[in-house]
Amino acid sequence: MRDLLYKNLTSEDKRRKIISASEIADKAGVHSVVRRHFSCMIKEVSGAEIRKQDTQLYVLKERNTKENREHFFCKVKGSMFAVSSGKVYHIFFMHTLNIQLTASKDNSLSK
Repeated sequence: MRDLLYKNLTSEDKRRKIISASEIADKAGVHSVVRRHFSCMIKEVSGAEIRKQDTQLYVLKERNTKENREHFFCKVKGSMFAVSSGKVYHIFFMHTLNIQLTASKDNSLSK
């Protein structure tokens, strides 16, 4: 069994875009949940507001063999500047990936 959910939220007047996808699957005794999320926001700035931006990366990986569970989470967050038609834009973005793997409840490995 596999369930998919996809959302695309775009706002032209707020200059924002959010895309998220979720997938739930049961295969070969493993129940997996994968969630992806992307958000982006654009602001027009003056040339004096340009400054160096730091990109942040966060990664978490957990494994619990007693509960037959694994979890992976990754987040990338940052910003950049772009020039179009003589205007300077500050683009903020964030990507996340969240994966959870567990043993299926109907899995009969304990025979």
